[in-house]
Amino acid sequence: MDPRRRLFIASSAALVANAMAFSICTDIMGDFERVFQLTKVEAGQAVSWGAIGGVVVLFVGGALLDFVGIGRALWLAFVAHLAGTTVVLWAQGFWSLAVAWLFYAIAGGLVEAAVNPLAAAMYPDKKTHVLNVLHAWWPGGLIIGGLLAYALTKVFGLAGMPAWLQEHGWRIKMACVYVPVLLYAVLILGQKFPKTERVQAGVPARAMFREALRPIFLLLLICMCLTASIELGPNRWVGVFIQDIVGIRGILMLVYTSGLMFFLRFFAGPLARVISSMGILIASSVLSGLGLLWLSYATSPATLFLAATVFGVGVAYFWPTMLGVTAERFVKGGAFLLGIVGAVGGLFLAYVTIPGMGWLHDRYTRGGLPPAVAKAVVVEGRVDEARVATLAGDEKAAVEQAKRTAASTTFRYVAAMAGALVVLFCGLLVWDKATRPRAAPPGTP
Repeated sequence: MDPRRRLFIASSAALVANAMAFSICTDIMGDFERVFQLTKVEAGQAVSWGAIGGVVVLFVGGALLDFVGIGRALWLAFVAHLAGTTVVLWAQGFWSLAVAWLFYAIAGGLVEAAVNPLAAAMYPDKKTHVLNVLHAWWPGGLIIGGLLAYALTKVFGLAGMPAWLQEHGWRIKMACVYVPVLLYAVLILGQKFPKTERVQAGVPARAMFREALRPIFLLLLICMCLTASIELGPNRWVGVFIQDIVGIRGILMLVYTSGLMFFLRFFAGPLARVISSMGILIASSVLSGLGLLWLSYATSPATLFLAATVFGVGVAYFWPTMLGVTAERFVKGGAFLLGIVGAVGGLFLAYVTIPGMGWLHDRYTRGGLPPAVAKAVVVEGRVDEARVATLAGDEKAAVEQAKRTAASTTFRYVAAMAGALVVLFCGLLVWDKATRPRAAPPGTP
């Protein structure tokens, strides 16, 4: 196999490992609440607090990748993936879950720090397209993990299955992450990795660090916080929220929207030539906001499907196109700026969006309950499902309605972020055109 193709496949497998961990976690968030007696806020924090490790890795790794090497970064990611999967399988509560996701965050940060500049260095003439194709394997991994989780749930629920299998099924689901982790380790074994673009071009480190202070780049970072939140925040909670709104397993929506993303990302290059990378981001902001708003009003599987289609098309290009814009407009920044963009997006997602969505859901659920029902089922700030099961029909219906309203309201908050993004991207487009050097007229010496 051609070495460049082999490294590209290895990079894709590493992203699949990240995505499978994400989608399987989405499916079993309810298990974390049940098994470890956590509120939604606590469950969100348990899988998010460790993200600081990934953020530090992206910041430091982006700056030091030129010296450490892409190959070493991927091997360190392999070790962190193994550690994260093993620790979550033996988790005993909040802190062990947090440690497991710290390892996953480090692995994800190392993968992002390595594969993005690797792809840019291997295919310098078509960065936006190649980064979109590479990151098609993020939704690809979400699909694989989501379908596996859904299928295993059905198997574990069959009549006659041992009780221990049903109790520990979530651990079996997480163990599936070992497969892509071992695959990318085999593919990178013995391979020679190219140097980053900055090193190849001889750009000094001082110039690289100066790029990070440009005002237009700082505005791009704000946009990254919102694009990451819109794409990944709802996806983390979709397993719970869609169950609340429509009554079907939300993991199916994650699989469907991931399928749209997987397909569409292969056409990013031709689309960028027609409407530009910034045009893609503006259109994505509009569609994702409309899709989320529609999702909040869904009342049936049919309307859910239509709204999810609009949302899935909207978020399809967000993350890789943001990386493509960074790589194309800030070439001197190299791997460092790519690392900063991913790190800032991940930091905001982990410490603001994911726990914030859980907090909003808990708050609006409690606020929507009749006082007598709230007194009966709310324990330490969370709705105790065991107590809900003992309620009479009308009281149980009140709890379901409160959850439905809470999930819908939370989606609308995230939709508001998309509205803000439209304004920011339009401003960024105007700023970019006003400050970009103009080509000299024909015939000018």
